[in-house]
Amino acid sequence: MHRRAILKGLCGGAALVPLLATPARAQFTDLLTAPKTLIDRAIEARKAGDIAKDNEIVLKVNKVMADVKSIKASTEIYEQRLLITGLFDNKADYDLFEKGVRSIAGMKKLYWHAVYLSAADQEKRKAELMNWADVTVLESKGKARLIGTRGVADVNFRLCADAFGTIYLLGRARSKDEMDKALARARDGEGVRKVVNYVEVRA
Repeated sequence: MHRRAILKGLCGGAALVPLLATPARAQFTDLLTAPKTLIDRAIEARKAGDIAKDNEIVLKVNKVMADVKSIKASTEIYEQRLLITGLFDNKADYDLFEKGVRSIAGMKKLYWHAVYLSAADQEKRKAELMNWADVTVLESKGKARLIGTRGVADVNFRLCADAFGTIYLLGRARSKDEMDKALARARDGEGVRKVVNYVEVRA
């Protein structure tokens, strides 16, 4: 249920679940990194019940997107910590989407990075805004860097990007050293303007 066909910029984990139950943007990037992504999720260092809770929340978010008829938002989730990014040019849709997401039960934390920016303002700032294709490339390259980094368990991290060139890193590191390595690799990419860290350090 991919809902970001014309998103101007933005940004899962379950043991071999159908793509319907994965976060909206993750569905597309899964196709770019499969089969490793799906295999990694099958051996992810979390209990099945925890993964199931994430999937339940994601399905509810996807329903809100469907109700709003929005294709301008994207999600990542880890341990019921939900990250929302997006770029809306319709304030009513933005407000309805935010209200719907915030009403979802079961979230431990919500990291809200969806933005309303009128079509006119987007036009004025088009030089600084990345298009959907460029955001997807930025994100995919960031994920690939994590996968290729020794000492980083990429299955425990979620990475996404937005139209402003921001990389968001969510997940769990087994040590501060691992977190620092992951953050360094997230930053180390052409087009990355900023990195937001939502990684928790916990063995």
